[in-house]
Amino acid sequence: MDVTADNNAQSKKIDDIDITRIMKMIPHRYPILMIDRVIDVTLGEGATGVKNVTINEPFFQGHFPSRPVMPGVLIIEAMAQTSAVLVVATLGPEAEGKLVYFMTVDEARFRRPVTPGDTIHIHVTKQRQRANVWKFKGEAKVNGVLVAEAIYSAMILDEK
Repeated sequence: MDVTADNNAQSKKIDDIDITRIMKMIPHRYPILMIDRVIDVTLGEGATGVKNVTINEPFFQGHFPSRPVMPGVLIIEAMAQTSAVLVVATLGPEAEGKLVYFMTVDEARFRRPVTPGDTIHIHVTKQRQRANVWKFKGEAKVNGVLVAEAIYSAMILDEK
């Protein structure tokens, strides 16, 4: 995890957070861990999560066997997990492993199906933070094309 300072914005940036580090930061595990990497992190502002979608995902057995499509709610979950990594990276090591709960999901839109072989880039931007409640805008793109978007809020709990 390479941290550098941006002299113009006085923001700290992290270039890359791999799956091993993600699993130290958030409590999610297979089969619900929905991101493989987080890139382009600007602490307290935004980040990009990466999800490589494969036919081996357990949800494709039933959604749908004849035309596999990633469920939209799991794309929203990938947005939330990317945001959780951003929150933990921003707050520091004392926040690692804490639970982050959805509070609201608003303005969710699904633009096109996500299928095996797609790589989703999940761009999240913090809109607001008050105490332990954070609000985000998330956009999921495949090959630069918007596939889903939502505004959502979550609360980080003090207990692990």
